[in-house]
Amino acid sequence: MAYRRTPAVQARLDAQREAVLQAAVGLLAERGYGGCTMAAVADRAGIATGSLYQHFANKAELSVQLFRRVVTGEIEAVNAAVALRDTPRQRIAAVVETFAARALRAPRLAYALLVEPADTVVDGERLVFRRAFRDVIATEIAAAVASGELPGQDPVLTAAALVGAVGEALAGPLAAIPESLGVTDPREATVEVVPALVSFTLRALGGRDDSDA
Repeated sequence: MAYRRTPAVQARLDAQREAVLQAAVGLLAERGYGGCTMAAVADRAGIATGSLYQHFANKAELSVQLFRRVVTGEIEAVNAAVALRDTPRQRIAAVVETFAARALRAPRLAYALLVEPADTVVDGERLVFRRAFRDVIATEIAAAVASGELPGQDPVLTAAALVGAVGEALAGPLAAIPESLGVTDPREATVEVVPALVSFTLRALGGRDDSDA
């Protein structure tokens, strides 16, 4: 007869897995993927390294689940910001503003999500991540085109181009904050970088930003 876990045992394992993921998120934000070794994560979670393998077969599997955990939080934050805006144009601006501001406030974490060398499986997750943001933007572009707020264009193509451009624009600052921006607090970077990215986005769409008005 196959062994069947009792509810108490399963609850303990679920709690331990959650503790592992939380520990991994903390390490990712501090040290990036390179610092998220199985031993380091187990130590941060307060368990033996061998126990970690009860939940994740290897670092690649842990990295995928870690990436999904963090990305889900980022997408939720963007969707929450979008929901507060009234027009498609404002909602598109909210996506870029929220994504860029959060990235610059947590540069080590954002760098790991966007560009840090990692396992091949993580690169696949990054593609899913970019497509999720692309789809949010594409939906709003389509609505803005339909209402006449923006000129006619392919919403998916434009959204994909914007996601790529914003990610590339952030890659350099994220890799070198605070030195590259001459600030001592990464949050100060949002004063210049975020408005510039929002302005670029609206102009690229064929719209007008506040400075054009």
